[in-house]
Amino acid sequence: MTNFGFIPVASVLQDESTFPDIIGEYTAELEQRGGQQWREADLSRPEPLFYFVVTGGTEQKILTLREQRRRLAPDEPVYLIAHPGNNSLPAALEVLARLQQDGAAGRIFYLGKDTREQTHRDIVAAVQGVSIRHTLRQMRVGLVGDPSDWLVASSPKAEVVRQTWGPTVVPVDLETLIRAIPRIPAAEVALVAEQLRAAATEVREPTTQDVEAVVRVYLALKQIVAERRLDALTLRCFDLVTRLHTTGCYALARLNDEGVIAACEGDLVSTLGMIWTHQLLGAIPWMANPAQVHEADNTLWVAHCTVPLKRVKSYRLRSHFESGLGLGIQGDLPLGPVTLLRIGGTRLRKLWLAEGDLIRDGYAENLCRTQAEIHLTQGHVGELLRAPLGNHLTIIPGHHAARLRSWWQTNVA
Repeated sequence: MTNFGFIPVASVLQDESTFPDIIGEYTAELEQRGGQQWREADLSRPEPLFYFVVTGGTEQKILTLREQRRRLAPDEPVYLIAHPGNNSLPAALEVLARLQQDGAAGRIFYLGKDTREQTHRDIVAAVQGVSIRHTLRQMRVGLVGDPSDWLVASSPKAEVVRQTWGPTVVPVDLETLIRAIPRIPAAEVALVAEQLRAAATEVREPTTQDVEAVVRVYLALKQIVAERRLDALTLRCFDLVTRLHTTGCYALARLNDEGVIAACEGDLVSTLGMIWTHQLLGAIPWMANPAQVHEADNTLWVAHCTVPLKRVKSYRLRSHFESGLGLGIQGDLPLGPVTLLRIGGTRLRKLWLAEGDLIRDGYAENLCRTQAEIHLTQGHVGELLRAPLGNHLTIIPGHHAARLRSWWQTNVA
């Protein structure tokens, strides 16, 4: 199976018959990792493409090939492979400098004597990154109701989401959901509600009716996902509290568990962060508010009334914190390494990225129900106070900042 193509580019002074002598050992290694040598006639193929700089004097030729390729794959980063001989690296440096001057994203993969194995791993990761970029371009993200009124820095236009990140935003009138909720069959609601209650370690405030109401929201949203062919969504959830005295907390938690990224409050920016981490890392993301920060010891408390149930060791069913109505989820998250991020800016090209350790859960009654204290080991909580990008963070298990930053620098920044 071909995972990517590489097209050797050499000076006009170099006969193609000499390629095996110059780069034969490198091409064999690339082929072992799913690569295939291409010719110019293959430029229209859909797999990611690398330009293998065989010799110097190839700068103009690479620019010409890239322009031909750009007409067919406009979002593809420019990936150059260089080796230690034949002025390959100087040519790669020159051509990437020119392409970056023109606004193109890209990088050089250098097959140095001591770095070849790592470079091959980087190439494989880059192939995955391009595939994810293509997947993002195909995705449909439902905006169920308008963004919440308080998201004054987190309500990008649909065209900005499309241009910078790729997904198409699909507006869904909140009335569509509200009309669907009472139509869900009672027998289906009862079955899911019983499963939800049975798996909880405690049901404190919510009544049987409260539990069944949030299950109806979940099943109605799931219907909309299927009907509108949505890959992800974000919900103006507080209108459910004020109009129906129920919540979307369980619905969003359950959809995330099922692989449909679902964010709160109509926050498209956080939805993108959650989609990105899910696609790149296969992790289930958690969206939460930074509730408290402590600069002296570089810690923060994060909290929200929903959390994917697959992310927690156990959970209790509580009321929604701000309103005291409906149902919120109080989960116990596993301790250990985590990565935190926030996308932002008018064109969604800014990024706050940090790593740390989740050191304890919390149960304060003046915060949203699921709470966690995180100690940052990379990044500083003070940055949130001095240059915030918004009021929600995406949190995923494990330390992944380097991988996320690498993808970001090549595909977005």
